[in-house]
Amino acid sequence: MIKVKRYFLEIILKNYKIASPFYLDNISLSLDTKKDFNLNKFFYKQIGIDHFWRDRLIWSDGEWKKYVSNKNFQTWVLKKNNELIGYYEAEFHVNKNEFELINMGVLKNFREKKYGSLLLLHSIKTAVELKSSRIWVHTCSLDHKYALPNYKSKGFKVFKEENIDFLN
Repeated sequence: MIKVKRYFLEIILKNYKIASPFYLDNISLSLDTKKDFNLNKFFYKQIGIDHFWRDRLIWSDGEWKKYVSNKNFQTWVLKKNNELIGYYEAEFHVNKNEFELINMGVLKNFREKKYGSLLLLHSIKTAVELKSSRIWVHTCSLDHKYALPNYKSKGFKVFKEENIDFLN
């Protein structure tokens, strides 16, 4: 059993001054309009292996398909020369007018090259474009060492912290 610290963070977007995402040569970031659950499943497994993501490992293909088929759900995919780099998943909660950043990550070979920052800036921009009142996310001490600093550097504020016991 490991003690894990979980952080819930948010940006209230009313007066938020958005910084534009930066793009490097041969980099593309696009919405997965096909809603291909295999893409989400791939990223979840490959990125999550280093951060103890395992809740969805038991999901059937049907559960994955249902998850990504939500009309308010988006998967954005980052590529360099058509090679997968990372992704983020988000859901726009219409009833609350808020944008939840569900998962975000970069494949191991591309970490610590500012791609996480690009993904995060893009997710904030997307939330603003949807006229969300708020964007929120949670992270924990098992995530990449730069996850929490990345969120905070973009203006996210912690609104809740909790300690949980994690079975490893």
